[in-house]
Amino acid sequence: MPAQAPGAPLQAGAERMDVYLPLLAGKTVALLVNNTSMVGSTHLADTLLSKGVKVVKIYAPEHGFRGEADAGEHVKDGKDNQTGIQLESLYGSTRRPNAGSLAGIDLVLFDIQDVGARFYTYISSMHYMMDACAEFGVRFMVLDRPNPNGHYVDGPILDTAYRSFVGMHPVPVVHGMTVGEYARMINGEGWLSEGRQCMLEVIPCTGYTHATAYALPVRPSPNLPNMRAIYLYPSTCFFEGTVASEGRGTNDQFQVYGHPDFPDGDYTFTPVSMPGAKSPKLEGKLCRGHSLVSRAPEDIRAEGRLNFSYLLAFYRNFPDKGNFFLVSHFDRLAGSDMLRHQIIDGKSEAEIRQSWQEGLAVFKKVRRRYLLYDDFE
Repeated sequence: MPAQAPGAPLQAGAERMDVYLPLLAGKTVALLVNNTSMVGSTHLADTLLSKGVKVVKIYAPEHGFRGEADAGEHVKDGKDNQTGIQLESLYGSTRRPNAGSLAGIDLVLFDIQDVGARFYTYISSMHYMMDACAEFGVRFMVLDRPNPNGHYVDGPILDTAYRSFVGMHPVPVVHGMTVGEYARMINGEGWLSEGRQCMLEVIPCTGYTHATAYALPVRPSPNLPNMRAIYLYPSTCFFEGTVASEGRGTNDQFQVYGHPDFPDGDYTFTPVSMPGAKSPKLEGKLCRGHSLVSRAPEDIRAEGRLNFSYLLAFYRNFPDKGNFFLVSHFDRLAGSDMLRHQIIDGKSEAEIRQSWQEGLAVFKKVRRRYLLYDDFE
Protein backbone atom coordinates (compact mmCIF):
# COMPACT_ATOMS: atom_id res chain seq x y z
CA MET A 1 0.00 0.00 0.00
CA PRO A 2 1.79 3.19 -1.12
CA ALA A 3 2.13 6.20 1.14
CA GLN A 4 0.26 9.32 0.13
CA ALA A 5 2.02 12.31 -1.38
CA PRO A 6 4.50 14.17 0.88
CA GLY A 7 2.26 17.24 0.79
CA ALA A 8 -0.47 15.45 2.75
CA PRO A 9 -0.84 16.14 6.49
CA LEU A 10 1.49 14.03 8.61
CA GLN A 11 -0.38 11.07 10.02
CA ALA A 12 0.98 7.95 11.66
CA GLY A 13 -0.40 4.67 10.36
CA ALA A 14 -2.48 4.20 13.53
CA GLU A 15 -4.38 7.40 12.74
CA ARG A 16 -5.51 6.07 9.34
CA MET A 17 -8.39 4.04 10.72
CA ASP A 18 -10.40 4.38 7.53
CA VAL A 19 -7.68 2.35 5.81
CA TYR A 20 -7.02 -0.47 8.26
CA LEU A 21 -10.26 -0.95 10.22
CA PRO A 22 -11.95 -2.65 7.25
CA LEU A 23 -9.02 -5.09 7.15
CA LEU A 24 -9.69 -6.05 10.78
CA ALA A 25 -13.40 -6.69 10.35
CA GLY A 26 -14.31 -10.21 11.45
CA LYS A 27 -10.74 -10.96 12.52
CA THR A 28 -9.48 -12.18 15.89
CA VAL A 29 -6.68 -9.74 16.64
CA ALA A 30 -3.64 -9.61 18.92
CA LEU A 31 -1.59 -6.45 19.49
CA LEU A 32 2.15 -5.96 19.88
CA VAL A 33 2.08 -2.48 21.38
CA ASN A 34 3.35 -0.28 24.21
CA ASN A 35 2.78 3.15 25.72
CA THR A 36 3.58 4.89 22.40
CA SER A 37 0.69 3.18 20.61
CA MET A 38 -1.60 6.17 20.75
CA VAL A 39 -4.33 7.42 18.44
CA GLY A 40 -4.59 11.03 19.50
CA SER A 41 -4.98 10.91 23.29
CA THR A 42 -6.33 7.33 23.36
CA HIS A 43 -4.38 4.09 23.37
CA LEU A 44 -4.76 1.95 20.27
CA ALA A 45 -6.13 -0.95 22.35
CA ASP A 46 -8.93 1.21 23.72
CA THR A 47 -9.57 2.71 20.30
CA LEU A 48 -9.93 -0.66 18.61
CA LEU A 49 -12.17 -2.03 21.35
CA SER A 50 -14.43 1.00 21.03
CA LYS A 51 -14.69 0.31 17.30
CA GLY A 52 -15.79 -3.28 17.89
CA VAL A 53 -12.52 -4.95 16.89
CA LYS A 54 -12.09 -8.35 18.54
CA VAL A 55 -8.83 -7.85 20.44
CA VAL A 56 -8.05 -10.96 22.49
CA LYS A 57 -4.39 -10.58 23.49
CA ILE A 58 -1.72 -7.93 23.99
CA TYR A 59 1.96 -8.79 23.62
CA ALA A 60 4.35 -6.59 25.63
CA PRO A 61 7.93 -5.76 24.50
CA GLU A 62 10.84 -4.43 26.60
CA HIS A 63 9.62 -1.84 29.14
CA GLY A 64 6.17 -3.45 29.16
CA PHE A 65 2.79 -2.57 27.70
CA ARG A 66 2.52 0.66 29.66
CA GLY A 67 6.24 1.48 29.25
CA GLU A 68 7.08 1.42 32.96
CA ALA A 69 9.67 -1.39 33.25
CA ASP A 70 13.43 -0.83 33.44
CA ALA A 71 15.67 -1.52 30.48
CA GLY A 72 16.53 -5.22 30.64
CA GLU A 73 13.93 -5.94 33.33
CA HIS A 74 11.81 -9.02 32.66
CA VAL A 75 8.19 -8.17 31.90
CA LYS A 76 5.55 -10.43 33.43
CA ASP A 77 2.47 -12.03 31.91
CA GLY A 78 -0.91 -11.05 33.34
CA LYS A 79 -3.92 -8.94 32.48
CA ASP A 80 -4.17 -5.30 31.54
CA ASN A 81 -6.00 -3.54 34.36
CA GLN A 82 -7.70 -1.06 32.05
CA THR A 83 -9.03 -3.44 29.40
CA GLY A 84 -8.99 -6.83 31.09
CA ILE A 85 -7.23 -8.28 28.04
CA GLN A 86 -4.65 -11.01 28.52
CA LEU A 87 -1.07 -9.71 28.53
CA GLU A 88 1.78 -11.91 27.31
CA SER A 89 5.37 -10.78 27.72
CA LEU A 90 7.89 -10.92 24.89
CA TYR A 91 10.60 -9.70 27.24
CA GLY A 92 10.64 -12.38 29.91
CA SER A 93 11.08 -16.13 29.73
CA THR A 94 10.24 -16.09 26.02
CA ARG A 95 10.70 -13.60 23.21
CA ARG A 96 8.96 -15.55 20.47
CA PRO A 97 5.33 -16.73 20.67
CA ASN A 98 4.70 -20.44 20.18
CA ALA A 99 1.84 -22.20 18.41
CA GLY A 100 -0.30 -22.24 21.55
CA SER A 101 0.18 -18.52 22.11
CA LEU A 102 -1.00 -17.69 18.58
CA ALA A 103 -3.77 -20.30 18.41
CA GLY A 104 -7.02 -18.80 17.18
CA ILE A 105 -5.44 -15.46 16.23
CA ASP A 106 -5.95 -14.29 12.65
CA LEU A 107 -3.80 -11.17 12.71
CA VAL A 108 -1.15 -9.53 14.89
CA LEU A 109 -1.08 -5.74 14.78
CA PHE A 110 2.25 -4.00 15.53
CA ASP A 111 2.24 -0.33 16.53
CA ILE A 112 5.33 0.85 18.43
CA GLN A 113 7.33 4.05 18.08
CA ASP A 114 10.94 3.22 17.21
CA VAL A 115 13.93 5.59 17.27
CA GLY A 116 15.93 4.12 14.40
CA ALA A 117 18.92 2.58 16.22
CA ARG A 118 19.88 -1.06 15.64
CA PHE A 119 20.20 -1.75 19.37
CA TYR A 120 16.75 -0.39 20.28
CA THR A 121 15.00 -3.70 20.92
CA TYR A 122 11.50 -3.08 19.56
CA ILE A 123 12.64 -4.16 16.08
CA SER A 124 13.98 -7.39 17.59
CA SER A 125 10.58 -8.09 19.16
CA MET A 126 9.03 -7.36 15.76
CA HIS A 127 11.41 -9.87 14.13
CA TYR A 128 10.46 -12.66 16.51
CA MET A 129 6.75 -11.97 16.10
CA MET A 130 7.09 -11.95 12.31
CA ASP A 131 9.00 -15.21 12.56
CA ALA A 132 6.24 -16.84 14.62
CA CYS A 133 3.51 -15.47 12.36
CA ALA A 134 5.32 -16.84 9.32
CA GLU A 135 5.60 -20.30 10.87
CA PHE A 136 2.01 -20.51 12.12
CA GLY A 137 0.20 -18.78 9.25
CA VAL A 138 -0.89 -15.62 11.08
CA ARG A 139 -1.11 -12.30 9.24
CA PHE A 140 1.10 -9.46 10.49
CA MET A 141 0.22 -5.77 10.11
CA VAL A 142 2.47 -2.80 10.90
CA LEU A 143 0.91 0.56 11.62
CA ASP A 144 3.90 2.64 10.61
CA ARG A 145 5.28 5.65 12.46
CA PRO A 146 7.93 8.23 11.49
CA ASN A 147 11.53 7.56 12.47
CA PRO A 148 13.01 10.56 14.34
CA ASN A 149 16.48 9.38 13.28
CA GLY A 150 15.37 8.42 9.78
CA HIS A 151 17.29 11.29 8.13
CA TYR A 152 20.65 9.50 7.93
CA VAL A 153 22.36 6.11 7.75
CA ASP A 154 25.61 5.57 9.66
CA GLY A 155 27.77 3.27 11.71
CA PRO A 156 29.40 -0.15 11.41
CA ILE A 157 27.43 -3.04 9.89
CA LEU A 158 26.66 -5.85 12.33
CA ASP A 159 28.65 -9.05 11.87
CA THR A 160 26.06 -11.81 12.32
CA ALA A 161 28.54 -13.75 14.50
CA TYR A 162 27.66 -11.07 17.09
CA ARG A 163 23.91 -11.40 16.64
CA SER A 164 21.92 -10.74 19.84
CA PHE A 165 18.68 -9.15 20.96
CA VAL A 166 20.37 -5.73 20.73
CA GLY A 167 21.40 -6.41 17.14
CA MET A 168 19.86 -9.15 15.02
CA HIS A 169 20.50 -8.14 11.42
CA PRO A 170 23.44 -7.06 9.20
CA VAL A 171 22.49 -3.38 9.25
CA PRO A 172 24.35 -0.28 10.49
CA VAL A 173 23.78 1.28 13.90
CA VAL A 174 21.50 3.89 12.31
CA HIS A 175 19.53 2.23 9.52
CA GLY A 176 17.35 5.18 8.41
CA MET A 177 14.14 3.15 8.09
CA THR A 178 10.71 3.23 9.68
CA VAL A 179 9.50 0.03 11.35
CA GLY A 180 7.27 -0.62 8.35
CA GLU A 181 10.19 -0.35 5.95
CA TYR A 182 12.32 -2.45 8.29
CA ALA A 183 9.67 -5.18 8.39
CA ARG A 184 9.69 -5.22 4.57
CA MET A 185 13.47 -5.68 4.67
CA ILE A 186 13.27 -8.53 7.21
CA ASN A 187 10.78 -10.28 4.94
CA GLY A 188 12.47 -9.49 1.66
CA GLU A 189 16.01 -10.36 2.71
CA GLY A 190 15.00 -13.77 4.03
CA TRP A 191 16.05 -13.06 7.61
CA LEU A 192 13.25 -15.11 9.17
CA SER A 193 13.84 -18.74 10.12
CA GLU A 194 14.32 -21.07 7.16
CA GLY A 195 13.91 -18.10 4.81
CA ARG A 196 10.17 -17.89 5.46
CA GLN A 197 8.14 -14.79 4.67
CA CYS A 198 5.25 -13.69 6.81
CA MET A 199 1.98 -12.34 5.39
CA LEU A 200 2.88 -8.69 5.87
CA GLU A 201 0.74 -5.57 5.46
CA VAL A 202 2.15 -2.10 6.21
CA ILE A 203 -0.16 0.87 6.75
CA PRO A 204 2.14 3.79 5.82
CA CYS A 205 2.27 7.23 7.33
CA THR A 206 1.09 10.15 5.25
CA GLY A 207 2.95 13.41 4.82
CA TYR A 208 6.26 11.91 5.91
CA THR A 209 9.63 11.76 4.15
CA HIS A 210 13.00 10.76 5.52
CA ALA A 211 13.91 14.44 5.65
CA THR A 212 10.95 15.22 7.93
CA ALA A 213 11.81 16.45 11.43
CA TYR A 214 9.39 14.58 13.68
CA ALA A 215 8.99 15.38 17.39
CA LEU A 216 7.70 12.35 19.26
CA PRO A 217 4.44 13.02 21.14
CA VAL A 218 5.15 10.29 23.73
CA ARG A 219 8.52 9.28 25.18
CA PRO A 220 9.40 5.96 23.52
CA SER A 221 10.95 4.41 26.65
CA PRO A 222 11.64 5.52 30.24
CA ASN A 223 15.21 6.65 29.56
CA LEU A 224 14.59 8.69 26.40
CA PRO A 225 12.80 11.68 27.94
CA ASN A 226 13.11 14.27 25.16
CA MET A 227 14.23 14.87 21.58
CA ARG A 228 17.79 15.75 22.63
CA ALA A 229 18.15 12.31 24.18
CA ILE A 230 16.57 10.64 21.13
CA TYR A 231 18.96 12.37 18.73
CA LEU A 232 22.00 11.64 20.95
CA TYR A 233 21.04 8.05 21.75
CA PRO A 234 22.68 6.34 18.73
CA SER A 235 25.99 7.99 19.70
CA THR A 236 25.92 7.98 23.51
CA CYS A 237 24.40 4.52 23.93
CA PHE A 238 27.89 3.11 23.41
CA PHE A 239 28.69 4.24 26.96
CA GLU A 240 26.38 1.42 28.09
CA GLY A 241 29.12 -0.97 27.00
CA THR A 242 31.70 0.71 29.23
CA VAL A 243 32.22 1.31 32.96
CA ALA A 244 31.04 4.92 32.51
CA SER A 245 27.51 6.05 33.31
CA GLU A 246 25.34 7.07 30.36
CA GLY A 247 23.08 9.10 32.64
CA ARG A 248 20.60 6.47 33.74
CA GLY A 249 19.47 7.38 37.24
CA THR A 250 19.36 11.08 36.36
CA ASN A 251 16.83 13.18 34.47
CA ASP A 252 19.32 13.65 31.62
CA GLN A 253 19.65 10.08 30.37
CA PHE A 254 21.96 9.71 27.34
CA GLN A 255 22.68 13.45 27.59
CA VAL A 256 25.38 13.20 30.30
CA TYR A 257 28.18 10.72 30.82
CA GLY A 258 30.87 10.25 33.45
CA HIS A 259 32.70 8.10 35.98
CA PRO A 260 34.06 8.63 39.50
CA ASP A 261 37.65 8.19 38.28
CA PHE A 262 37.42 10.46 35.25
CA PRO A 263 39.85 13.34 35.86
CA ASP A 264 39.03 16.01 33.31
CA GLY A 265 35.27 16.51 33.22
CA ASP A 266 33.51 19.82 33.69
CA TYR A 267 30.25 18.32 35.01
CA THR A 268 29.29 16.12 37.97
CA PHE A 269 26.22 14.01 38.66
CA THR A 270 25.19 11.16 40.96
CA PRO A 271 22.97 8.38 39.58
CA VAL A 272 20.13 7.41 41.93
CA SER A 273 17.39 4.79 41.84
CA MET A 274 14.33 6.11 40.01
CA PRO A 275 11.47 4.81 37.84
CA GLY A 276 12.96 3.24 34.74
CA ALA A 277 16.37 2.93 36.43
CA LYS A 278 15.91 1.07 39.69
CA SER A 279 19.58 0.05 39.97
CA PRO A 280 21.52 2.36 37.65
CA LYS A 281 25.21 1.89 36.95
CA LEU A 282 27.39 3.68 39.55
CA GLU A 283 24.35 4.29 41.77
CA GLY A 284 25.10 6.72 44.59
CA LYS A 285 28.57 7.56 43.27
CA LEU A 286 29.64 11.03 42.25
CA CYS A 287 30.53 10.90 38.57
CA ARG A 288 32.66 13.43 36.75
CA GLY A 289 32.26 13.88 33.03
CA HIS A 290 30.40 15.97 30.52
CA SER A 291 26.89 17.26 29.91
CA LEU A 292 25.31 17.78 26.51
CA VAL A 293 22.08 19.30 27.80
CA SER A 294 23.02 22.74 26.48
CA ARG A 295 23.10 21.43 22.91
CA ALA A 296 20.02 22.37 20.90
CA PRO A 297 18.21 19.26 19.60
CA GLU A 298 17.95 20.74 16.12
CA ASP A 299 21.74 21.19 16.00
CA ILE A 300 22.31 17.54 16.94
CA ARG A 301 19.82 16.44 14.31
CA ALA A 302 21.50 18.61 11.69
CA GLU A 303 24.79 16.71 12.15
CA GLY A 304 23.16 13.75 10.38
CA ARG A 305 25.79 11.30 11.59
CA LEU A 306 26.98 9.36 14.60
CA ASN A 307 29.22 11.47 16.82
CA PHE A 308 32.04 9.33 18.22
CA SER A 309 34.00 12.28 19.60
CA TYR A 310 32.29 11.87 23.00
CA LEU A 311 33.38 8.24 23.42
CA LEU A 312 36.84 8.63 21.90
CA ALA A 313 37.76 11.65 24.02
CA PHE A 314 36.48 10.00 27.19
CA TYR A 315 38.50 6.84 26.51
CA ARG A 316 41.67 8.82 25.79
CA ASN A 317 41.39 10.58 29.17
CA PHE A 318 40.23 7.61 31.24
CA PRO A 319 42.98 6.43 33.61
CA ASP A 320 42.19 2.69 33.65
CA LYS A 321 41.90 1.88 29.95
CA GLY A 322 42.38 -1.84 30.53
CA ASN A 323 39.07 -2.02 32.38
CA PHE A 324 37.12 0.59 30.41
CA PHE A 325 35.12 -1.73 28.15
CA LEU A 326 32.44 -4.19 29.26
CA VAL A 327 33.74 -6.30 26.42
CA SER A 328 30.87 -8.59 25.45
CA HIS A 329 28.20 -5.91 25.82
CA PHE A 330 30.18 -3.26 23.95
CA ASP A 331 30.84 -5.67 21.09
CA ARG A 332 27.13 -6.56 20.88
CA LEU A 333 26.23 -2.87 20.66
CA ALA A 334 28.93 -2.22 18.05
CA GLY A 335 28.06 -5.37 16.10
CA SER A 336 31.58 -6.82 16.24
CA ASP A 337 34.87 -6.42 18.11
CA MET A 338 36.33 -4.17 15.39
CA LEU A 339 35.25 -0.82 16.86
CA ARG A 340 36.63 -1.69 20.31
CA HIS A 341 39.99 -2.65 18.83
CA GLN A 342 40.06 0.50 16.70
CA ILE A 343 39.53 2.64 19.81
CA ILE A 344 42.20 0.73 21.77
CA ASP A 345 44.62 1.11 18.84
CA GLY A 346 44.18 4.88 18.89
CA LYS A 347 42.43 5.21 15.53
CA SER A 348 40.98 8.64 14.82
CA GLU A 349 37.29 9.19 14.27
CA ALA A 350 37.96 9.80 10.59
CA GLU A 351 39.84 6.50 10.28
CA ILE A 352 37.08 4.63 12.09
CA ARG A 353 34.41 6.20 9.92
CA GLN A 354 36.31 5.33 6.75
CA SER A 355 36.28 1.65 7.71
CA TRP A 356 32.46 1.63 7.55
CA GLN A 357 32.04 3.15 4.11
CA GLU A 358 32.17 0.05 1.93
CA GLY A 359 29.58 -1.74 4.06
CA LEU A 360 27.35 1.33 4.20
CA ALA A 361 27.39 1.68 0.41
CA VAL A 362 26.19 -1.91 0.00
CA PHE A 363 23.53 -1.51 2.70
CA LYS A 364 22.14 1.69 1.18
CA LYS A 365 21.50 -0.10 -2.10
CA VAL A 366 19.60 -2.87 -0.31
CA ARG A 367 17.72 -0.36 1.87
CA ARG A 368 16.47 1.54 -1.16
CA ARG A 369 14.41 -1.47 -2.29
CA TYR A 370 12.25 -1.37 0.81
CA LEU A 371 11.59 2.35 1.29
CA LEU A 372 7.99 3.58 1.39
CA TYR A 373 8.84 7.29 1.59
CA ASP A 374 10.97 9.81 -0.26
CA ASP A 375 14.55 9.55 0.98
CA PHE A 376 16.71 12.23 2.58
CA GLU A 377 19.18 12.21 -0.34
